[in-house]
Amino acid sequence: QYIHEFRICDMKLTQATQAIHADDDLNATSDVAPPLHVSTTFRYAADPEDLVPIAQADISTTEAHVYSRHTAPSSTRLETILTPLLKAPCLTYASGLAALHAAYVYLHPGRVSIGEGYHGSHGVLAIHQKLCATNILPLHCPASDLHPGDLIHLETPLNPTGEAYNIAEYADKAHSRGAMLLVDSTFGPPGLQDPFEWGADIVMHSGTKYLGGHSDMLCGVLATNRKEWLEGLRKERMFLGSVMGNMESWLGVRSLRTLELRVKRQSENASKLVQWLDTCKNSDSGGEEAEMVKRVVERIQHASLQHEDMPWLKQQMPQGFGPVFAIWAKEESMAKQLPSLLTLFHHATSLGGVESLIEWRSMSDATVDSRVLRVSVGVEDWEDLKADLMRGFQILGRKQEA
Repeated sequence: QYIHEFRICDMKLTQATQAIHADDDLNATSDVAPPLHVSTTFRYAADPEDLVPIAQADISTTEAHVYSRHTAPSSTRLETILTPLLKAPCLTYASGLAALHAAYVYLHPGRVSIGEGYHGSHGVLAIHQKLCATNILPLHCPASDLHPGDLIHLETPLNPTGEAYNIAEYADKAHSRGAMLLVDSTFGPPGLQDPFEWGADIVMHSGTKYLGGHSDMLCGVLATNRKEWLEGLRKERMFLGSVMGNMESWLGVRSLRTLELRVKRQSENASKLVQWLDTCKNSDSGGEEAEMVKRVVERIQHASLQHEDMPWLKQQMPQGFGPVFAIWAKEESMAKQLPSLLTLFHHATSLGGVESLIEWRSMSDATVDSRVLRVSVGVEDWEDLKADLMRGFQILGRKQEA
């Protein structure tokens, strides 16, 4: 009889291998693909001697499922895989905004320092402000404006531009005043960025994006190495009720298996497209391709173009600068028309899926410049994506000439 000498948790494995095997110890059947559990409630122990009243139970354990608003097999499996990938224990939620709301409720900061970024996050903060009279400060406020228990909410890379911020700088700023740092790392998924390495206290992901990666599930994640925070968040999640559904959790497990492969390809593709566009935009050669880009594109923004920040940025994102970038068109009408002229880029909101998306951002965000196009790069061949964009630029250019 063969006996395993090691359990997965005892082995030192890379993130790519953890994404495949971190949940092996949860396998209770011979299925290679994890089964989908749809039950919302679970039987108590058959032996009365094994029954533990809720008043005496440790609700932080996930060994025995009771009710899916607490834990369930599929969401537990998802959190088990995410923990080594995020470098911290984590909890999953029904969406990214549900996770952010849970963080605000638990941390209950008197002041939140926040900058530009995802308009949905500002919407959640506005609700919290209505309920708790929270003071909102600019992201770049002086450190002296912060007090113990306050929170810096840092989104990096930034939605919709892909611009990156120095996490260590904001961690030092927060901690010098007894404040906390929350990093929304949705645009910097595992494999590209580890906010805990640079001083984050709690990290949030909209798992709908790169963790899900197939545009077919909603998910939010909070991760923290502070045990008391994790237990507090878990207790409050039971009453907020914002847990992931069974199907979504199962889809999340499926998605994480290929996370590294997808994100690496997407980030490489985005950097190549950005470099091509930037080269054309700044070219003096007068070539037809460059002239077409110049005729449509006012500017491009992406972390890979932050040349002055590379001393810290290459350390913070050593494997790539993220798969999202922004294009400012010369005119609003160009930004509005370009998505409809493309074949391989779907004109849709959201991001992070294997398919490339482009969005005239005004369709879903009333706060941005009406010339902005957000580009979420997928796993297609980047040369095909380049050719698709070029065709769109050429059609727009001909329309302008006419």
